[in-house]
Amino acid sequence: MKSVIVTGGSGFIGSNFIHMLFDDPHFTGKVINVDKLTYAGNPDNLSFLEARYGKTRYYFEQTDISESDSIKQIFNKYRPDTVVNFAAESHVDRSIDNPLEFIQTNVMGTGTLLYQAYKYYKELSSEEKASFRFHHVSTDEVYGSLGEEGLFEEVTPYDPSSPYSASKAGSDHLVRAWKRTFGLPTLITNCSNNYGAYQFPEKLIPLIILNCLASKPLPVYGKGLNVRDWLYVKDHCEAIKLVIDKGKVGETYNIGGHNEIKNIEIVKLICRILDELIPAENNQPYESLITYVTDRPGHDLRYAIDAAKIQNELGWTPKETFETGIRKTIKWYLDNKEWWQKIQEKNYQQQRLGLNT
Repeated sequence: MKSVIVTGGSGFIGSNFIHMLFDDPHFTGKVINVDKLTYAGNPDNLSFLEARYGKTRYYFEQTDISESDSIKQIFNKYRPDTVVNFAAESHVDRSIDNPLEFIQTNVMGTGTLLYQAYKYYKELSSEEKASFRFHHVSTDEVYGSLGEEGLFEEVTPYDPSSPYSASKAGSDHLVRAWKRTFGLPTLITNCSNNYGAYQFPEKLIPLIILNCLASKPLPVYGKGLNVRDWLYVKDHCEAIKLVIDKGKVGETYNIGGHNEIKNIEIVKLICRILDELIPAENNQPYESLITYVTDRPGHDLRYAIDAAKIQNELGWTPKETFETGIRKTIKWYLDNKEWWQKIQEKNYQQQRLGLNT
């Protein structure tokens, strides 16, 4: 990778991916971060890299991926050999409140990006075409809900439950169509739930951490029995890079963390670690803040990834267990209060979303 367009690079996973590239001494190329900077796009995620590599190896373009002319100009200006599409509206609760925004970005935006990528690709030399890759980052939620047994495989039929997962399923189908119809060299990865540094605090793990620190109630949907497979974001980013480097064009790879855990167990583990690291001022255990609330509409019971394909074909396995990864994550939020306090000051104080009110 010599010239990499990363869409949604100011978001959670995208910014971690860009950090990973610049942390790799073998990566000597340039990164073009294309981000609309919605509520979850945060320039602070990459301020260090901007200061160090701005205008030499790191470039920022504030653009909506649905804006066809702008995307065309970016391709022509930077001449990428790789596109990594993280750009997406991604929170299920928000998709219940504003489903059309998810369709616009996740479906129309991905379609626009594919359209301009192919127009650019057609004009490349044979040598340039051989090295070009369009990598689309997706989710295990497109597969729907599992019962108490079984795993999502790459061939599992799609059965999305929410506007979010339906819009991501649509974007996946578009990526495959551009490979089969036009020959664009695409790759897709479907990941399980990510956690780690720079995650916007609407998601479960940072929300619970910050609510504990503020002595706020810890909202748990239903009885907290929904199961997710948890993947440390740095492990995810390394898997994506490996798929781009060595994956077979046209293939899909599931990326999972081998960490199936009930939501209530996640919440209690965070509470216990915080009891150890930073006890509450009233000396009460943080678990006393747990509050069970009405479940989310269409809440899938269980997700679980079969990551055998990426392990067997490319040799990838996650480095972090959930126990090691969650400690690193909690420590990061404790050490970076200014980062999340600025978010709270601007637009989000951990209020519940997805009530469709």
